[in-house]
Amino acid sequence: MRPERRRPIRLRLTLLYSSLFLLAGAVLLAAAYGLVAHSLDTGPPPATSVSSQAYLAPAIKLCKATARGPVALDKCEQQAHDSLQKAAQAGLSYQRDQALEHLLYYSLAALAALAAVSAWLGWMVAGRALRPVHAITAAARAASEENLGERIALTGPDDELKELADTFDAMLARLDTAFASQRRFVADASHELRTPLTVMRTAIDVTLAKPGRTQAQLESMATEIRQAVDRAEALIEALLTLARSDRGRDCAEPLDMAVLAEDALDAAAPAIAARPITVETVLWPGPALGDPVLVERLVTNLVDNAIRHNVPHGWMQVATGTRGGMAFIEVANGGALIPEEAVPSLFEPFWRLSGRSGPPDSTVSSNGTASPDNPASPDSTVSPDGTGLGLSIVRSVALAHHGQVIARRRAAGGLEVSVLLPARPG
Repeated sequence: MRPERRRPIRLRLTLLYSSLFLLAGAVLLAAAYGLVAHSLDTGPPPATSVSSQAYLAPAIKLCKATARGPVALDKCEQQAHDSLQKAAQAGLSYQRDQALEHLLYYSLAALAALAAVSAWLGWMVAGRALRPVHAITAAARAASEENLGERIALTGPDDELKELADTFDAMLARLDTAFASQRRFVADASHELRTPLTVMRTAIDVTLAKPGRTQAQLESMATEIRQAVDRAEALIEALLTLARSDRGRDCAEPLDMAVLAEDALDAAAPAIAARPITVETVLWPGPALGDPVLVERLVTNLVDNAIRHNVPHGWMQVATGTRGGMAFIEVANGGALIPEEAVPSLFEPFWRLSGRSGPPDSTVSSNGTASPDNPASPDSTVSPDGTGLGLSIVRSVALAHHGQVIARRRAAGGLEVSVLLPARPG
C-alpha cells in the first residue's frame, strides 16, 4: 500500500481560496453574459425609421419605374421591404454574436489572470496566517523534559491562534513546574531515606569497631537500628500514601469527619499525655463522601502534626461540622511564630522554614514549628520521627476529593489548618 502524499495545509488553503475565487468569478461572468445577451436587441428596425426609408427609396423608385399597374407596384415594394428586414436582421445577429464572443473571450482571459493572482495572494496570506502554527510546532518539537523553558510568546491580535499559543505556553509552564517539582521531590525523598540508612550504618560500624563488644552495646545498636528502620518505614508509607492520593481517590464511601477526629484523638492520647497538651474539641457531624483510608490519614496527619510540633504544656483545638455545603475539620495548635510568606510553602514535601537541607532535628517540619535553636520560639521542640510529608499528604488528599485546604498563621504562634471536603448529600 503506497503511503499518502503529504499535502501541507498551506497548499490546501491556497487551493480553497483559488477555487472559491474561480467559482465566484464564474458565477459573476455567467450573470454578466446573460444580462448582456438579454440586452442586445436582434429585432429589425421599424420600417418608419429614417434609415429604413433611406434604404428603401432607391428600391421603391425602381419599382415605380418598372411596375405595370398598382398590384405589381405594391408587390414590388413589399419584396423590397422584406429584403431590407432580412438584411437588417442578419446584420444585427452578426453584431450581437461578435459582441458576445468578444465579451466571453476577454472575460475568460481576465478571469484566468485574476485566478493566478488570487492563487499567489492566497499562498502568501495562508503562509502569514499559519506562521504562528509553525512557531507552535517548532516549540513542541524543542520541548522535552530537560528543555521546557522555551515559550512562544506570540504577539498580535487576540484571535484563535494567539489563544492556542497562550494555551501552549501555559501547558509548557505547568509541565516545567511539574517536572521540577518531581525532580525536587525525588531528590528530597532520596535525602530523607539516606538519613536512617546512615544512622544504621554508623551504629553497626561503631559497634563492630569495638574490640570487646558487650551484650549491652549490641542491644543499644539493635535499638538504634530499630528506630532508624521505623523512621524509614514511616517515610516510605508516607510516600506511598502521597503517591496514592496524587492518583485520585479509588472509592467514595460515606464517612463522618467527627468520627475520624475522635478516632485520631484516641489513638494520639499517649502522645498528648506525654507532652502534655490541653485539647479542646467541638465535634459536630461532618458527613462526606471519600476514600476512608485517605481521609483517615488526612485527619491523623493534622492531629499528629499539631501534637508533634507543639510546645510543652501547649494547647490544641479540633473542630468538625458542615459549612456552605462542605464538611470541614479545623485543627489549631500553639507553637513557634511562623512568617506569613512561609505559610504556602508548608504544604511542599520536605519543606522546612530554614530550607530543605540539614538534619531533621535542627529544622522546622512541615507544619512550621521551629527547633529549640530558633530564637523566636525557645520553648518549642521537634520530634525526630517526623517525615516532612504531613501537610503535603493533607493537601494531596483534599485535592483528590475536590476539596480545599486553608492554612493560617496565628499571631501568638502556631498554625490553624482547615480542610473542606464536599458534604455527603442528604
